[in-house]
Amino acid sequence: MSFEPVAWATMSGGTMVAGLTFGFIVFTMVAEAQVSRRHTRALRARGAIEPGRDVYQVMQVVYPLSFVVMVVEGVLYGIAGPKLWMSGAILFFTAKLLKYWAIFSLGERWTFRILVPSGNSLVAHGPYRWMTHPNYVAVIGELIGTAVMMTSAVTGPLAIVGFGVLIGKRITVENRALGRL
Repeated sequence: MSFEPVAWATMSGGTMVAGLTFGFIVFTMVAEAQVSRRHTRALRARGAIEPGRDVYQVMQVVYPLSFVVMVVEGVLYGIAGPKLWMSGAILFFTAKLLKYWAIFSLGERWTFRILVPSGNSLVAHGPYRWMTHPNYVAVIGELIGTAVMMTSAVTGPLAIVGFGVLIGKRITVENRALGRL
């Protein structure tokens, strides 16, 4: 397996693979945003409280932008060859499965925002049985998988570390709001 960035057959073939990959990523983001908006409305209608000092405003820009810059780097310098691309895709899809398991386990409580409904206990089933923040683990997995697919040697690590810092700040706010700190 080569770890050198190579275009598939031709540069236009690599661009097509990158475009299809990006299209799928955008499709999943839009679908997740729709679920989040629906859940946010329901939680707010039930009086859920949103803590201050959340980094959501920054995250909602940095997260999609991270994928854009990684795909652009891939298009400019050549995406991964088929075997390495497939390895990244497997990681990306595994991360999505973890994320969707977390979403399913949280049900209506899952949103992009931190909204704490009154009188509800912490979820302790699904992936929450083994880890506290599976959704954030999945998000890092999505970023790593995309960086591998696009062989984003510069923007991939920057996106992963940068978004990881935001997730760390968010976890602090979320844990405080949920009474874990």
